[in-house]
Amino acid sequence: MSEFIPKKQHLQEVLLHYFILKKSAETHHLLVDIYGEHAPSKTSCKEWFRRFNSGDFDVRDKEREGTSKKFEDAELQALLEEDSCLSLDRLAKELNVDRSTVGKRLHAMGMVQKEEKWVPYKLKERDMERRLVICEMFRQ
Repeated sequence: MSEFIPKKQHLQEVLLHYFILKKSAETHHLLVDIYGEHAPSKTSCKEWFRRFNSGDFDVRDKEREGTSKKFEDAELQALLEEDSCLSLDRLAKELNVDRSTVGKRLHAMGMVQKEEKWVPYKLKERDMERRLVICEMFRQ
């Protein structure tokens, strides 16, 4: 038997189905029996049932206050190519996102700040060769 791991939207659609038939606590118990550790929490079930009771049957997540706006790495890369000396705060302001979001994306892109400039953590081949040449010059 294959291990089916449900996606979030699948679980939300199942919640909508059970909303018509059961109460949130019963639904939660059924989902735990069926999906085990992948089942939504009891609180999550209650929140979805509250939403369905209010007449909102859209199972997609709503944009919530406090959730950071999504942006493309290309936007961040373009800003860095324009000016690699921009601070985290300035980058966040330009992209209209939280400072921590920019920091996480920079880390994921392999960028670090050295001498107030954003540079790749891993050196390119030409940079390593340049450093080797400089070291050789100092040894003479």
